Amino acid sequence: MASLPPIVLSFAASDPTGGAGLQADLLTLASMGCHPLSVVTALTVQDTRGVDALLAIDSEWVSEQARALLEDMPVAAFKLGVLGSAENAAAVADVLEDYPSVPVVVDPVIASGRGDALADEALIDALRGLIVPQSTILTPNSLEARRLAEDDNEDEGLDLGSCAARMLAMGCDYVLVTGTHELGAEVVNTLYADSGIVRTDRWPRLAGSYHGSGCTLASAIAAALANGLAVPEAVRDAQEYTWQALASGFRPGMGQLLPDRFFWAREVDSKDGEAAA
Repeated sequence: MASLPPIVLSFAASDPTGGAGLQADLLTLASMGCHPLSVVTALTVQDTRGVDALLAIDSEWVSEQARALLEDMPVAAFKLGVLGSAENAAAVADVLEDYPSVPVVVDPVIASGRGDALADEALIDALRGLIVPQSTILTPNSLEARRLAEDDNEDEGLDLGSCAARMLAMGCDYVLVTGTHELGAEVVNTLYADSGIVRTDRWPRLAGSYHGSGCTLASAIAAALANGLAVPEAVRDAQEYTWQALASGFRPGMGQLLPDRFFWAREVDSKDGEAAA
């Protein structure tokens, strides 16, 4: 019998384009050598331009999907994306409490790339109070970091280091703030822990707008953790994988580009073709 690949369970909304959401998680996890399990938290109507509608799955169904899988197979990591509702966040939090030794990677998706809202105030509060405290690592972009860390009594000009400190104070172990929404020729991603900055990585900024880059990065971190890497090394490897997937991205529709999560397979095919010629 073949050896068991690392198994990763993703909680996320379905994206029919395959660019983001659950489908992006499954593609990324499989590409990085893991066997992906999936719990559908919401259904969406969307294309590569944006999200037109979101229908949250009943929270009992979310819980039952997860528990059926977890009672059958060993899971090496969890990855969380769009949860759909505060009730779903509570259901997922209850599941996570029963598996405290399994690393949890959370992509706190609040809006689509076009700006379509994917989380209301109740869900954001549930993320802060129920999900973040159980998280190994959060992977917000700068907009999400400021939204999660904001205080109604302060202005919106909080620097990203202070945002990370506030999220760490909520109970997570690490925060990776990505800089895709910040200005500059480079994208600067910074990993924080209670001790301060753990690592800072700089990447050449790619032209164009990508659908599912955050999902890809968070899933890649989950895959690296499931494969036995420590968080700082997992973050570095996941960034490399994500940058390569984006650099090889393609535009199948009228909206954003999609990452090519199997860029490495096409590189091999190209080399094999050249050798045969």
